Amino acid sequence: MTLMQLSAIHHWLLDHKDARPLEFHTWDGVLTVWLMGWLGVPAELLLDEPWGVIACAMALLVPQTYVALRTRLHARGALRCDWLGCTSR
Repeated sequence: MTLMQLSAIHHWLLDHKDARPLEFHTWDGVLTVWLMGWLGVPAELLLDEPWGVIACAMALLVPQTYVALRTRLHARGALRCDWLGCTSR
């Protein structure tokens, strides 16, 4: 995912925060894990911790994995996801 797509989802959720607080906080958690991955990779490389580098690298994939999961659930009709349109811009 691009930074613009992450930002578009975040802004959409900010605009609809009152109607969807759980979804907003879940996305905030996703972005927190993603940021921890970015900040953790250099530290883990300096500490020479290979498992830490792998964990941080996996954390970088959390936003696109979350969006893919939401897309799949929305396509099945199991979960409504109104912000999917902003990822295609």
